[in-house]
Amino acid sequence: MGKGIISASLAKLLQARGYAVTIQKLDPYINVDPGTLNPYEHGECYVTEDGAETDLDLGHYERFINLHTTQANNVTTGRIYQTVINKERKGDYLGKTVQVIPHITDEIKRNIKLLGKKNEYDVVITEIGGTVGDIESLPYVEAVRQLKWELGPTNSLFVHLTLVPYLSASGELKTKPTQHSVKELRSIGIQPDILICRCDRDIPDEERRKIALFTNVPPQAVITARDTRTIYRVPLLLKQQKLDDYVLERLQLDAPDGDLQEWHKVLDAIDNPQGKVRVGMVGKYTELTEAYKSLNEALLHAGIHHRLQIDIVYIDSEAIGETDNPDWPLVDAILVPGGFGRRGIEGKIKAIGYAREHKIPFLGICLGMQLAVVEYARHQAQLTDANSTEFAPATPHAVIGLVTEWRQDGELHTRSANSDKGGSMRLGAQPCLLKANSLARHVYGQEVIHERHRHRYEFNNRYRQPLEQAGLIFSGVAQADDLAEIIELPSNQHPWFIGCQFHPEFTSTPRDGHPLFSAFVAAALTYQQTQEIL
Repeated sequence: MGKGIISASLAKLLQARGYAVTIQKLDPYINVDPGTLNPYEHGECYVTEDGAETDLDLGHYERFINLHTTQANNVTTGRIYQTVINKERKGDYLGKTVQVIPHITDEIKRNIKLLGKKNEYDVVITEIGGTVGDIESLPYVEAVRQLKWELGPTNSLFVHLTLVPYLSASGELKTKPTQHSVKELRSIGIQPDILICRCDRDIPDEERRKIALFTNVPPQAVITARDTRTIYRVPLLLKQQKLDDYVLERLQLDAPDGDLQEWHKVLDAIDNPQGKVRVGMVGKYTELTEAYKSLNEALLHAGIHHRLQIDIVYIDSEAIGETDNPDWPLVDAILVPGGFGRRGIEGKIKAIGYAREHKIPFLGICLGMQLAVVEYARHQAQLTDANSTEFAPATPHAVIGLVTEWRQDGELHTRSANSDKGGSMRLGAQPCLLKANSLARHVYGQEVIHERHRHRYEFNNRYRQPLEQAGLIFSGVAQADDLAEIIELPSNQHPWFIGCQFHPEFTSTPRDGHPLFSAFVAAALTYQQTQEIL
C-alpha cells in the first residue's frame, strides 16, 4: 500500500517546516528482527548505524529526512513478547497474571514513547505494519487507541491509509473498500483523523466528499495518494493537498511554510536526465526488486547526481552459472550485490570474471566483494579451487571464512550448523582506513570513512600476501582489527574495479547520493563513451 512512503513524505513536509521529526515502524511478526527472514518473504533487511537489522521502510525514512534511525525505530512483536517474558521470569510483575492487556500493550506504548522521551524530536510518526483486522496487529491497534487518550487530542492523531480501486470494466472508482476499512477500524475503537486514499489516479472532489460523509472525516482530510513515476514526488503531491497544514492545525503547532527547493532539484534531475547508462545487477532475486531496494535507490541517487537515467538490467546468476557461454547483455557496468547461500554463486563469479577481463566497471558489495576475491584467487593467483567456507567448507584455499575459523592456529575450526544465526553478524557502522593513492581514497576524498556492515564471513588475512603479489590491492582495512574492507585492481589492469565488504547503499540519499555509487556511475558513463568511440 505504501505506508512507509507516506510516513516518510509526511515527515519530510514537517521537517521542511522546521520541526524535528523521526519515524518508527511497528512490525506485527513474531521474528525478533528481519535479519533471518528470506527476501522473498520480507524484501530487503535494512541496517542502521547502531547495527539494528530492521524493516526496509527505515531505509525510506532515512533517505527522505536525512537522519539516522536506531534500534528504537523498529519494534517487532517478537521483541515485545521477548521483553515481557524476560520481565516475567525475573519477577517484575510481582506474581500477576501476564496478559496481552495491559502488559503487552503497555510494552508497546513504552516503545512508542521511547523516542519522544529523548527530547530530540517535536513529532514522532509511528507506522503500524499489516492491515486493519489482522490478528497480529490487534495489540498494536489497541495500544495506540489507549495512547490517544493518554496523550490527549492535541498531542496525537490517527492517519489511515486505504485503497480506492479503479475498475476499468465499469470506468469508476470504488469507495466501498475505504468505507469498510474505516468501519472495521472504528469497531475496535479508533476514529481516523486523516484518510490517505491510495489510487492509480486523482480522486474527484465528489468521491472525496462521499468518502468523508461515510467515514466521519472532514473533506479536507481526505487526501489522494495517486501512483507516481518516482516515490520522491509523493511529498509534493501531499503538500499540494495541504496535508502538513492540516496535521499542524490538529496538533496546534504553528510554523511558516516549508522550503522544498532541494527536493524540487532532485525531481528536476529525475525528470530531465541528459543521458542514460545501463547497469547489470547480477543476483538470484532478479524477479524481486524489493530484495535490492536500497541498491536500486543508491543507483538512482547517483543518476540524480550526474543527471543520468539509470537502467538496471537484472541478470540471473543461476542461469549464468549453468551456461558455458552466456549471452551477456550490453551493459556499461556490472554490480554484484550481497546475499547469503550457495545458490547462484558460480554465476556471480563468472560475471565478475567477465567484468574483469573485458574492463567493464565493476562494483562488488559484501558477498560481491568476497566472490571477487575468490575469482581473482582462482584465475590470477593460481589458488585453484579457492572458495568461501560458506559454500565449500573443505576448500583447500579458504580465502573467505568466518573470523573464528581462520584466526585459529592450526587446523580449520568450523562454525556449528546448529548455532544461532540471528544477530550473529558484524553489524552497523565501523571505521575503515583507506590506503593513500588508491582508487578508493580518490573516490571518498578522505583517509577514514564509516560504513555499515551486515555479514558473517570475512577475507582470510592469511591469503593477503599471495593475493597482493598477484596484483590485488587491499585499499581499505578496518581501523580496529585490520580486516579487509575494500579490494581493487591497479589501473594498469582495470579502469574501475572495486569490491567493498560493507553496504554503502544504506547511507545514500537522493539529495547527497554516495561517493562510491557516484564514482561507479561516472565510470559507467566513461566506459559507454569509450565504446561509442571504438
